[in-house]
Amino acid sequence: METYSLPPKPKNSLYKKVKRVIITLLVIALYVWTFLSIDIDWGRAIERAISNFHRVIPKLFNPDWGATGEVALSMLETIFIAFAGSLMAAVLAIPLAFLAAHNMMGGKIFSTIGKWILSAVRAFPDLILAILFVVAVGPNAFAGVLAIAIGSTGMLGKMFSEIIESIDMEIVQAMEANGANKIQILFYAVMPQVIPEFLSFAIYRFEIDIRASSILGIVGAGGIGTMIIFASNNRNWNEMGTILLAIIIVVTVIDFASSRIRSKIV
Repeated sequence: METYSLPPKPKNSLYKKVKRVIITLLVIALYVWTFLSIDIDWGRAIERAISNFHRVIPKLFNPDWGATGEVALSMLETIFIAFAGSLMAAVLAIPLAFLAAHNMMGGKIFSTIGKWILSAVRAFPDLILAILFVVAVGPNAFAGVLAIAIGSTGMLGKMFSEIIESIDMEIVQAMEANGANKIQILFYAVMPQVIPEFLSFAIYRFEIDIRASSILGIVGAGGIGTMIIFASNNRNWNEMGTILLAIIIVVTVIDFASSRIRSKIV
C-alpha cells in the first residue's frame, strides 16, 4: 500500500522577507510624514479636546426629554425622505441595469454606455447632490428625496446589472426555442430569477439611505440634520444628545428589521 505525504511548505525567501520589511517601513514613514506635515498645534488641540470632553460629553448623556416630540417628527421626516428616495432609486435603477447588463442588450456598446452612466451617477456624493438640489428646488425635504434617489440609483443599478448578468441563460434560451417573445421572456424567464435579489439590495440600500438622510439637513435638504446643525450652532448639547439617541434607536431597529426581511426573501 502506497503512502502519500504532503509536499513540504515552501520556505519564505530572503527577497520576500526584505520586501515585507520595506513595505512596513514605508507605511510607517507615510503615517509619520502625514501627521508631522499637518499644520496644527498638537498641545493646544489636545488641551481643547480635554476641555470639550468635560463640557460637552456629560450633556450629551443627559438628553433634553422636552425636545422628544420635535425630534420624533424630524426623525419621521428623515425616514420618509430615505424611503421615498430609495423607492425612486429602485425604480430608476431597473432600466439602467438592463441597459448595463451585457447579456440583455445583445452587444457591448449598449452595455458600456449603461455602465458609464451608472459610474457617472455614483461619482457624486449625496451631500454634493443635496446642495445642487437645494439650489434647484429650495431648502426642503424634496431636495433630500432627489439627492437620495439619484445617489442610490448608481449603486443599485450596478448591483442589479450584476444580478442580471448572473442569471441562468438556459431558461431564456429554452423559451426562445419555444417561440416566446421578448416580453414573455422578460416576465417568465428573467424577472423570477432577479426579483428576490432586487428586493434584498433595495432594502439594504434603504438602510444606508437612513444614515445618509440624517445629515442632508445640514445643507438644508430636510430631516433631522436641520436640528443637528441648529443644536450645534446654539451649543445645545442636551438636545443634541436627544437627537443622537433617536438616530441610534431608529437605525438599530431598521437594521434589525431589514436583515430579517432580507433573510426571508433570499
